[in-house]
Amino acid sequence: QVQLVESGGGLVQAGGSLRLSCAASGRTFSDYYLGWFRQAPGKEREFVAAMKSSGGVARYEDSVKGRFTISRDNAKNTGYLQLNVLKPEDTAVYYCAATVYWGAQVLREAGQYLYWGQGTQVTVSS
Repeated sequence: QVQLVESGGGLVQAGGSLRLSCAASGRTFSDYYLGWFRQAPGKEREFVAAMKSSGGVARYEDSVKGRFTISRDNAKNTGYLQLNVLKPEDTAVYYCAATVYWGAQVLREAGQYLYWGQGTQVTVSS
């Protein structure tokens, strides 16, 4: 079992930045690939970014490329998502998740992730 706890969400104006954290406990964090998803009201949960267990290799949803950066510090059992140049359409609950599966399509599917955090709200005002 891996327990994940997100933090760092909040209210920010368009163009602003936030840094989300995902603190992991339980089994070895570095054994898992890290993913970030988001869910806006009335919409399905969507993939945002993912990173391999050792770091270095990352994938992003097209709308966040160049604005968001995923990272991890395995020594601290913590993952991060840096959100820059935020837009109102980025407003959502953001979730971190852990999986043992990696592939071009698999990493984008919420159902492939084994463990989830409770989410943190990000609200971007215009």
